[in-house]
Amino acid sequence: MEQSQKNGFIMRSLNGIERVGNKLPHPVTLFFIFAAVVIVLSAIFSAIGVSVEDPVNEGETITVKNLLNAEGILYLFESAVTNFTNFAPLGTVLVTMLGIGIAERSGLISAALRGLVTSVPRTLMTAALVFGGVMSSMAADAGYVVLTPLGAVLFAGLGRHPLAGLAAAFAGVSGGYSANLLLTSLDPLLGGMTQDAAAIISPEYAEGINYAMNFYFMFASVFLLTILGTWVTDKIVEPRLGTYKGNVNEEVNYLKPEEKKGLWGALIAFLLTIVAIALLVIPSWGPLRAGEANIIDAPFLNTLVPVILIVFFIPGLVYGLITKEIRNDKDVANQLSETMATMGSYIVLAFAAAQFVSYFNESNLGTVLAVRGAAFIDSTGFTGIPLILTFIIVSGFINLFIGSASAKWAIMAPVFVPMMMLSGYSPEFTQLVYRIADSTTNVISPLMPYFAIVIAFAQKYDKKVGIGTLISTMLPYSIVFTIGWVVMLLIWMLTGQPIGPGTPIEYP
Repeated sequence: MEQSQKNGFIMRSLNGIERVGNKLPHPVTLFFIFAAVVIVLSAIFSAIGVSVEDPVNEGETITVKNLLNAEGILYLFESAVTNFTNFAPLGTVLVTMLGIGIAERSGLISAALRGLVTSVPRTLMTAALVFGGVMSSMAADAGYVVLTPLGAVLFAGLGRHPLAGLAAAFAGVSGGYSANLLLTSLDPLLGGMTQDAAAIISPEYAEGINYAMNFYFMFASVFLLTILGTWVTDKIVEPRLGTYKGNVNEEVNYLKPEEKKGLWGALIAFLLTIVAIALLVIPSWGPLRAGEANIIDAPFLNTLVPVILIVFFIPGLVYGLITKEIRNDKDVANQLSETMATMGSYIVLAFAAAQFVSYFNESNLGTVLAVRGAAFIDSTGFTGIPLILTFIIVSGFINLFIGSASAKWAIMAPVFVPMMMLSGYSPEFTQLVYRIADSTTNVISPLMPYFAIVIAFAQKYDKKVGIGTLISTMLPYSIVFTIGWVVMLLIWMLTGQPIGPGTPIEYP
């Protein structure tokens, strides 16, 4: 009875979250609303003389600027275009997506994922699905569309429950979204917002932030999540599902000979590309080394966006040429155009977010909120591990209502990054904590964009599968991923190891 009541409470809570989330405006509308609120608050707080001591320049005072007086209104009109064009994540994401788009539309990423999970021994199938799902974050759509249905078919073909295979793939794709052995478009996307937020407190520090700021930690996270996802699937999820008694008529979409040939060609192209880039970076005479004694201090880390573009573009191009998906330059141009066409919604979102972030910074509300928030945290003694855990809980809870990682971080970064800086934590570390919380709750958020698609895949094997069934299946992944990732984070904090190239945990 108690268990039934507990399950009933969980389902009612999740249904409530879904109802509230569905009633929220579109993220673009939210940002315009937030921008309007900032304008109004700037006028109110300026009128009553709200101010704080400058956390950087001792003895100086920062006051809230009124964006509704004559000077403020002029700023709103004059800055609209530059706010958008100078929005850090805009150009970085569009450039990286050119390379990733070719790799995806030529079929390289899909073939690589299918080749990975269909070529491993039976005993490693679960681990391969989770690992492939985590790695698919280099092109998130491919993971949801390719791996989740493929995982179900592969498990069914092995006489295992297909929904367990689907769950393992979904856990890797969505729950491990932030982790990868490579830098992905998510790194510059979130990194640009983190830079802008850090500039509220220290523009000089913000200039030194590189997009690989979380790379060491996220690299190691791939192996952690693969182990945890495999254990949850084999020890919790599949035993709970029991024996599958349905019929499976679908066949596994194994690689064709031309796809295998294309993958070998893409691998050779990838290795040659890495060697070429290494020659630009490792030797002291390398243009991207610029004579620096330490690679971390070299200009290389500031060139990661075009590097990501090249690393994905060249193997994708080679794969497409070998498989005849690309026959000439017109095909390349068309695939690039198609990729940019899919970015239309992001560009609109970036315009709205850019106005909100710029107004927040120009009005000084960000600095005032950060200083007073940090002072409140100090007064309560709520620092260290409890502060980190609270931030994870808050971020994860917000993720249940707003599915977009970039939309959430555009809202949260200007508030939490400066506040955490004044509490002694680096902007890079704050972004890392956010990424953990955002990823681990993806698999139980009914508002996650691909949630409905995963349900549709599951209903091929069980018509009764709905939101509640999928959430109850994925909840163990969310809990175990969160616990495991937090433990790893705390160990990393205690050892004081950098979380990325030249990236500290503490803010000096």
